[in-house]
Amino acid sequence: MPLLTMPSQRISWAPLLVLGYLFYLLLGAMMFQLLEKQAETHFLDQFQLEKLKFLQNYTCLDRQALEQFVQVLMEAWEKGVNPEGNSTNPSNWDFSNSFFFAGTVVTTIGYGNLSPNTVAGQIFCVFYALFGVPLNLAFLNQLGKGLNAHLLTLERWVQKPGRAQVVQTLAVAIFLTTGTLLFLVFPPLVFSYVEGWSYGEGFYFTFITLSTIGFGDYVVGTNPNKHYIPIYRSLTAIWIVFGLAWLALVFNVGADLMEKFLQLKWHKSDLSLTEGATTKLEDEPEQPRIHIPS
Repeated sequence: MPLLTMPSQRISWAPLLVLGYLFYLLLGAMMFQLLEKQAETHFLDQFQLEKLKFLQNYTCLDRQALEQFVQVLMEAWEKGVNPEGNSTNPSNWDFSNSFFFAGTVVTTIGYGNLSPNTVAGQIFCVFYALFGVPLNLAFLNQLGKGLNAHLLTLERWVQKPGRAQVVQTLAVAIFLTTGTLLFLVFPPLVFSYVEGWSYGEGFYFTFITLSTIGFGDYVVGTNPNKHYIPIYRSLTAIWIVFGLAWLALVFNVGADLMEKFLQLKWHKSDLSLTEGATTKLEDEPEQPRIHIPS
């Protein structure tokens, strides 16, 4: 475990990194909530007023008025205001949603369904990501080293005399299976139950999120017709962080295996070419040498 050397003692900085990472997310959540929630309320009030005017005048609605109202709907959607429901809809910038948004910023997932609308929020988002992305990489790197250390310990244990190669393969398979169940198989069941998705849609969201592709076509906690527990999206953000570390380790292992496979194929190809050239030289008859007297 990495240590911070002091004059009289050595302090482990891994817990400090975890605490700093959590504090940074909490700071981002509070700042985004402070900067964006009031503006969202203002946009929502404007939208409700426009919708009231539409309902009062729908009997004499003409094409131009309809086009104007559609434009209002599009502007409301772009600013993160859901056109369905009324002003009692939960805010997109309450603390839980702000915490989730902060997590998507530092992990570079970026679903795209929600973004800062105020100039202050946009400027803060830039600098927050500027420092948050490297912090997230350092945190995931440290978390990955911890997982890798457990793998190395497991590998040393199975490589002791008397333990067959099949035991080593079985141990690694158990590690991969456990991570697959925790991060890819069980979460879609939860999302299917809470969000009303099919299992396939939940699995699709899970992988697209943990791989940081983040299309934004499926996002948790955004259905206005459902009532979510306050910490639902915050717990999802924590699951995302640990899932990112595990899937990144799996991707690294897969990349290493692919690289070794390609190197092995290239090495075999080189050996075949070398052996062929050597055989060809051996089969060729030695050319007679002509000595010219001086």
